Amino acid sequence: MSVKAIAVNPQEPSRFIAIELPQPVPGENDLLVEVKAVSINPVDTKVHKGVQKSGLDTPKILGWDASGIVKAVGSAVKNFKAGDEVWYAGDITRSGSNASEQLIDSRIVSLKPKSLNWAQAAAMPLTALTAWEALFEHLKIQDASGDKTLLIIGGAGGVGSLAIPFASLQSKVKVIATASRPESAQWCLDRGADLTVSYKDLKGELAKYDIKQVDFILCLNDTDGHWDAITDLIAPMGHICTIVENEHPLDMNKLKLKSAALHWELMYTRSMFNTPDIAQQGEILKQVAARVDEGKVTTTLSETLHGLTVESIEAAHAKVLDGHMQGKVVVAF
Repeated sequence: MSVKAIAVNPQEPSRFIAIELPQPVPGENDLLVEVKAVSINPVDTKVHKGVQKSGLDTPKILGWDASGIVKAVGSAVKNFKAGDEVWYAGDITRSGSNASEQLIDSRIVSLKPKSLNWAQAAAMPLTALTAWEALFEHLKIQDASGDKTLLIIGGAGGVGSLAIPFASLQSKVKVIATASRPESAQWCLDRGADLTVSYKDLKGELAKYDIKQVDFILCLNDTDGHWDAITDLIAPMGHICTIVENEHPLDMNKLKLKSAALHWELMYTRSMFNTPDIAQQGEILKQVAARVDEGKVTTTLSETLHGLTVESIEAAHAKVLDGHMQGKVVVAF
């Protein structure tokens, strides 16, 4: 039995091709999943850009966000069985989810929310894990007491759309989100933001509300471009977390003077390095699924494309590259 997939074309890396591969066999911790839907994230476009520069010897399957049905389990897997409906964000070191079937480490998987369909579920795992790890493992906003403020730069994107309700539900901090358009601002407010401001003049926008500093900053867009404002706005002893790599050296002097902390969040760290707590990702997804089924968190799906085809994958990539999406684009098979 063969697996159908859409992969980067090694002869023309800017394009995708349809391929067929032998059905993979699960390792001891693996699940073999029949993929039902995938979402496209900025990481997909960044990896695609990277292989266009470096070149490829063989087709490369992208995609690291999926929902599907377990078809088979590895010898060491105890908490899943064939027929289970699951969701996961995947492992960037392994073959991706733009395929009819995929192997995935069971420790970074959970049962999907029962209240969501395949497309709604596929929109969430990667961004949910990123937001959760950033807020609660790095910034530790759940421990904040008193009148504390969190600024989320990029509130209407995939990660921001979940960071806002997570922060609102599980902490006492005031949540401020950036949004450049009225519809983006309303998207953020609908998800629990206390206030929205334009990212184009952060200090000036916050000054309108007599806010001169914030205790926590979650940067989800253009670390280089926002760095001066971030270092001016962060409070002494404050915490900054960014998910966006810098292209130029970052001036750390203001952070040193303020004894402020800078954290990096990469959702793939646990799976890349097989950390002792790798199973924490499965546990986080389990907790998020519970909140979704309780009606406390909603899917961030904003658009669904259909079919495991070159055309649908390329169209989804184009929408992400445009940079103005609210929520997530998903390809449902």
